[in-house]
Amino acid sequence: MQTSYADVIVDISHEKLDKTFSYRIPSDLRDRVLPGCVVSIPFGAGGRVIRGYVVGLSTTCSVPADKIKEIREVVTDDETVDSRLVALAAWMSRTYGSTTIQALKTVIPIRKKIAGKQNKQVFLVNKSEAEAYLQVSLDRHFKAKARVLEALLKEEGERGVSQQDLLKRTGVSLPVLKGLADLGLIRIDVSDTYRKVVRDAQKLPPDQLTEDQEEAVREIREEWQDKDRPVLLNGITGSGKTLVYMQLISDLLKEGRQAIVLIPEIALTRQTVLRFVSRFGDQVSFLHSRLSQGERYDQMKAARQGAVSIMVGPRSALFTPFPNLGLIVIDEEHESTYHSEQMPRYHARETAVKRAELEGAHVVFGSATPSLEVSSRAREGLYREVRLKNRYGRSQLPSTEIIDMREELAHGNRSIFSDRLRDLMENRLNKKEQIMLFLNRRGYAGCVTCRTCGRTIKCPHCDVSLTQHANGKLVCHYCGYQQDSLTECPSCHSRQIGGLTIGTEQVEDLVKRDFPRARVLRMDADTTRGKEGHARILAAFDAGEADILIGTQMIVKGHDFPKVTLVGVLMADLSLNESDFRSSERTFELITQAVGRAGRGERAGTAIIQTYQPDHFGITTAAAQDYDAFYQNEMAFRTILGYPPAGSMTAILGSSTDQQQLKTGMEYLKKYIGLFDPTNALEAIGPAPQSVGKIKDRYREVIYIRNKDRDRLIKAKDLIEQYLAINPGFAGIEIQFDMNL
Repeated sequence: MQTSYADVIVDISHEKLDKTFSYRIPSDLRDRVLPGCVVSIPFGAGGRVIRGYVVGLSTTCSVPADKIKEIREVVTDDETVDSRLVALAAWMSRTYGSTTIQALKTVIPIRKKIAGKQNKQVFLVNKSEAEAYLQVSLDRHFKAKARVLEALLKEEGERGVSQQDLLKRTGVSLPVLKGLADLGLIRIDVSDTYRKVVRDAQKLPPDQLTEDQEEAVREIREEWQDKDRPVLLNGITGSGKTLVYMQLISDLLKEGRQAIVLIPEIALTRQTVLRFVSRFGDQVSFLHSRLSQGERYDQMKAARQGAVSIMVGPRSALFTPFPNLGLIVIDEEHESTYHSEQMPRYHARETAVKRAELEGAHVVFGSATPSLEVSSRAREGLYREVRLKNRYGRSQLPSTEIIDMREELAHGNRSIFSDRLRDLMENRLNKKEQIMLFLNRRGYAGCVTCRTCGRTIKCPHCDVSLTQHANGKLVCHYCGYQQDSLTECPSCHSRQIGGLTIGTEQVEDLVKRDFPRARVLRMDADTTRGKEGHARILAAFDAGEADILIGTQMIVKGHDFPKVTLVGVLMADLSLNESDFRSSERTFELITQAVGRAGRGERAGTAIIQTYQPDHFGITTAAAQDYDAFYQNEMAFRTILGYPPAGSMTAILGSSTDQQQLKTGMEYLKKYIGLFDPTNALEAIGPAPQSVGKIKDRYREVIYIRNKDRDRLIKAKDLIEQYLAINPGFAGIEIQFDMNL
């Protein structure tokens, strides 16, 4: 019989061993050693037994026969890894330029077994014997034993009495229970249980779908039976996309399959989970970064063992180890939080499509403002697009007004509130209706804007905003272009030019000063600390305990507050001015989502958009909720400059504690790109400082590479990795690749 070998990556705690090791497969294990399984192997000179992950099989081996070791056994306990997740990790490593170890750590985030939570129930063994011993205990003044027996005789049922409750109620210690158990009077049953992270909610019948929603469900099912492409559910704000998700999930649960629902923010967890629990009960669980390791471990274990069938959570929930995954939903798919900033720098959109391909599952993207990447694929026929054009129920899209803050300044109003917004806030407070104030601070990084004419200072080469640094220089974070800071506007010569800075605390102070009777809640990083920070504030606002909610982007994503009839967007153009070619897209998304929070109940809503650039298409199309008009404008810009999705772009991110070594290393990388690409088919831009040039004493620079063909960028990444591996000059420089620009 031919000898078989396995390529094994050793236990993922061994950071420096990012390579495969060959092991002989014993004949009695040949049917059980498969890619993805966990094996026990001898490792190192001493033959220490550790775990490894099988990533490939072969019939040949370059290691001498007398040197190769054998696999000891296949590990089959609860910590074994689904082979499809290991295959996904291998794909992520190749695609995003990380080590296999880093990719495995991402898809298997909790590999150390954590002690489970146990449920202990106390039962009487024989009631008549217990009654007899109770009398003995009373006669001999065994007060502790008597209290336990009295409690059990009075309350013990088929399920017994919780040991924890019994100890608390009777005030006895564990040795008392042990003594009664030793006498054969009681028994203590121990069973494993899961740490519960979802609170019980009243189970409600499914909401009635509208004709629009029923048609969307029909179209998606039709796609699944035909080409089974990823589906974009493009629905206006308030159209009820979640009800469509739930109907699709309900159908799959009947087939014994499971579903993952990704949401972009912890802040969305509360409302989303409550809605799913009210429909599906204890089949639902969720993940987020503020759960303890034990809680996260239990949710993964529950998913693997079939105790839950629906996992709701942010990006990391994508790797839930369901045995029969049927559907991955990515809600608000346009959100940048789906893009990891840690190695591997994967995007949940692409990774979800790959996981679905490996597991025979479906993918649904949902958004009122789809990313240009997903929308362009839908228009090219690679994805199926399904639209929801009407709001759920009787609600209508809010009326929207754009306020030119240059005119407010001209007539002497220097406040952050326009006169129109102030009047409407007073009106809503008098009517006992709720208000949301959205401060658009996303991506603020020292852009320079004229408050008189609205001009923002941009790079002449890249058409992105220049960033003002502490030394006064204005810098482009794409090509490195620099110029001195300005004291007057080059267009209108006004001296009202500089950075626009204001925070949520300042807005809160101004609201309380101008509207002293209003009850105000502020939602930002400071007020949401702790596990329940987001839920506490949102629950209070939902219950009507506040009139005004102030916050940044976390308050405008997916929340449904029927009593909100006014939304004020403060400084709408701040995100237009970030140093990013996607700034118009981000602005359109944020304003569209913010406007969509108003008028979701029976009362009509109004949105006020305050801006210094009232004619910018990102703002006018958002005010009109006109996605198609925005797409046409933005794609024209991307096509001219070759930015994604019209072209492909990769960032090479370097960091080091030695600034000069970093500069030298990045220059050498730029020159090396020129060597393997002498015709300049790959357009290399930079090196330049990253948007934040120094973090925790590490200097940071970036080189961008552009080309229409993404495969060429991946090949370039592979060549650069080989160059880094053989060049000792990069020993003190950390290089990462971001393939998702």
